[in-house]
Amino acid sequence: MNFNNFTIKAQEAIQQASAIAEGNQQQAIETAHLLKGLLTVDENVVSYVLKKLNVNLNVLNQNLDLQIGKFPKVSGSSPYLTSGSNSALQKAQSYLKEFKDEFVSVEHVL
Repeated sequence: MNFNNFTIKAQEAIQQASAIAEGNQQQAIETAHLLKGLLTVDENVVSYVLKKLNVNLNVLNQNLDLQIGKFPKVSGSSPYLTSGSNSALQKAQSYLKEFKDEFVSVEHVL
């Protein structure tokens, strides 16, 4: 996947998702890693959108941590996007045409 048309913040969120997976000795970057990366990198926009949807951020973070902790652990392998994560990022890219945007932002990924 080409990340050149992603904003810096969106790229940082994906990198953070990878770092979270690696930090948990996990090879697969799941959608939970992506969401945790979004929450970590862009607290203002992501938190604002989720609060507007009446999402309890503390509960969400706790559940994400629990879910991430249950993913299989491996060692010595480089992380890769799962099909779910890849689909989510492709869907985010599809919003570019719909919203007539130039770059995929954290809002698109969310």
